[in-house]
Amino acid sequence: MSYSSSLVSPAELVTLRGEVTVLDVRWALGRSDGFEQYLAGHVPGARYVDLETDLADPATGDGRGRHPLPDPERFAERMRALGVSRQRPVVVYDDVFGTSAARAWWLLRYHGHPDVRLLDGGWTWYVRDGGPVETGEPDMHGAEPWGEGFVADPGHLPVLDADGAARVAAEGVLIDARAPERYRGEAEPVDPVAGHVPGAVNVPTAANLVPAQAERHGHFRPADDLVAAYEKALGAAYDRGGDAEVGVYCGSGVTAAHAIAALTVAGYAPALYAGSWSQWANHPDRPVATGAEPA
Repeated sequence: MSYSSSLVSPAELVTLRGEVTVLDVRWALGRSDGFEQYLAGHVPGARYVDLETDLADPATGDGRGRHPLPDPERFAERMRALGVSRQRPVVVYDDVFGTSAARAWWLLRYHGHPDVRLLDGGWTWYVRDGGPVETGEPDMHGAEPWGEGFVADPGHLPVLDADGAARVAAEGVLIDARAPERYRGEAEPVDPVAGHVPGAVNVPTAANLVPAQAERHGHFRPADDLVAAYEKALGAAYDRGGDAEVGVYCGSGVTAAHAIAALTVAGYAPALYAGSWSQWANHPDRPVATGAEPA
């Protein structure tokens, strides 16, 4: 695949049919009908992945946040059941322009898969561009696995815990990928405390995508535009010597992976604060900042 090290276009995916493993990760906050959407229509041969159960451990109130990273062996077992192998490229997609599928993209790369791509524009643009559609659930019984089964090998991408996020906010650049009103503490629809990690800078997930009024809205912006979108935030890294550590968080560690994908396209290699605000806000000893970023 040649479109990008992180992205594949709908047209390219059509030409690659049969040569890649495709995972459907339709999930959105506040909705539970992803599987029903999948059954109604999906990329031919795609396998459905449940973000809540396949791409996260249960949130048990243990202070790890709403979507803790899944146990590596359990994640690998699920990927093997879906036919995922390191010897075969993987394409992941959703219907929210990649903001959910990016979790699968990140987890597979974190566990060592060398070739995972996000479908640029997601299901919306795949259908608009005339991609073929399959309904129902593919029969996986009797199918021979392609290559060796997926093996858990975590640690191929950097991860931050809460202490690490505080350190990066103070010494490097910690990016908050939530909507501006949540960052400023003006609204908090999910977590118990509003605001942001002190020292974090805000680059909303929407900055990664072509805006709604443009013709190809919902696609990732070109690499040069992504560099420009993050220029102000990452300018702090250059002020601190040019090699400062960069981290990203969001509400629960899901859409932050979308920012990591965008930054990867732009040529950076940021760390994920996996617990994100849902972890930080549930620890009363953690300081909270509100308002806009300092000038």
